[in-house]
Amino acid sequence: MSKVYSFKTVQKIPAPLATVWEFFSNPVNLQSITPSKLGFKIISRYHGNTIYCGQIIEYKVSPVLAIPLYWMTEITHVENEVFFVDEQRFGPYSFWHHQHHFREIDGGVEMTDIIHYKIPLWLLGDIINKLFVKKQLDYIFNYRYKACEEKFGSWQPTPTPTISSNY
Repeated sequence: MSKVYSFKTVQKIPAPLATVWEFFSNPVNLQSITPSKLGFKIISRYHGNTIYCGQIIEYKVSPVLAIPLYWMTEITHVENEVFFVDEQRFGPYSFWHHQHHFREIDGGVEMTDIIHYKIPLWLLGDIINKLFVKKQLDYIFNYRYKACEEKFGSWQPTPTPTISSNY
């Protein structure tokens, strides 16, 4: 049986909590902080512009050889301006649980992402994770870190992204 992996990132953003929350709680904005080479596109017709518990969001994403994959997530928990959780219902992982936390700090917001995921295919899934998935997640979250700096500005002094994982 393959392992459940975890991944955590922390970023300080020099902007008001309400502004940061408004951006991240609108599903449409996810595309602007995702690398274009992944071919990420929201395809759901009724996802709304603000997250809420029970919200279903459907995507197409092409992480390998431009082959489009279907991905459906559900927003399962929301506490306004504090956190929200998305969980995969259908898609490339056998398990995906993504927590988005926001905390007001002096000068802005500390944003923390905590992800737990599992790759299908048992031992082969562990090999796929080691060779590909963990590198892809590092790439995506480093890209997201830079995209957030472009959108909201850099924290001074500019820290390096804080990414930790068990993979």
